[in-house]
Amino acid sequence: MKLYQLSLFFVCLACISLFVGVQDLSILQLFHLTDEQVHTLVSSRLPRLVSIVLAGMSLSLCGFIMQSMTRNKFVSPTTAGTMDWAKLGILVAMLVFTQANPLMKMGIAFLFTLAGNLLFLKILRHIKVNDTIYVPLVGLMFGGIVSSISTFIAYKYDLIQNVSAWLQGDFSLIVQGRYELLYVSVPLLIIAYLYADRFTVAGMGESFAVNLGLTYKRVMAVGLVIVSMITSVTILTVGMLPFLGLIIPNIVSIYRGDHLKKSLPHTALLGAIFVLICDVLGRVIIYPYEISVGLMVGIIGSAIFLYMLLRRKRYA
Repeated sequence: MKLYQLSLFFVCLACISLFVGVQDLSILQLFHLTDEQVHTLVSSRLPRLVSIVLAGMSLSLCGFIMQSMTRNKFVSPTTAGTMDWAKLGILVAMLVFTQANPLMKMGIAFLFTLAGNLLFLKILRHIKVNDTIYVPLVGLMFGGIVSSISTFIAYKYDLIQNVSAWLQGDFSLIVQGRYELLYVSVPLLIIAYLYADRFTVAGMGESFAVNLGLTYKRVMAVGLVIVSMITSVTILTVGMLPFLGLIIPNIVSIYRGDHLKKSLPHTALLGAIFVLICDVLGRVIIYPYEISVGLMVGIIGSAIFLYMLLRRKRYA
């Protein structure tokens, strides 16, 4: 699929997203909106659209970066325990720093996420397996342990409902003043694009990268910081969106190949399109009620992931 075709499809979905909801808004009345409709559009629908686009792009690119650095198509923030570490960081911030602002919570979640990514990569270095599927399985077990610790702490301090509601991927509560933290991901996406070729070389192995004159540890550090920061910001703002960083890079690599820099625009656009589709479906399936986008992404994403597992030899 060409980039302009993806862009056109994205624009159509963005327009649909702006005018789908309980509040009666029509594109035919765009220049004749009442004050209440203008307020809804500016304060709710536009922030929701921007947050969907930024979250979809960011997490998709995070998956692409992690897959390039680990040389494994089944590694992502979902299967490496990255999201679970961010969840633990946010929970600790809620307990220890009860008056912490969102920026401080993001910083604490970032530190936990970065530490978790470093630990996961250290574990991978000690695992010698021939089947690539064992790596994400280790990550899922690793993340399950961290998630269990978070759940235990939440139960002990009577925060389980708070944590469950906070971390459930949902855009219905996104309004003006509650999504701006996502703009932190914009410069990180630019840095990711500039470092794309370096990530590709680093993914070929430390000795190979060093022989080509690449500062391997610095490139890996940049990649881990980008992934950790974006994951922390996204989870803190909109909650968990499982499997997004796993399936989108794999779909793009099927028709675009593994050249990271050339595939980044396609990955970003397809990620935003996928989240937009899930969000619109969640709004119309049981209208006027709404299914959370985290649930929609999880259902559709897990089905696609299962299909990829069954057909992995064909797409290897």
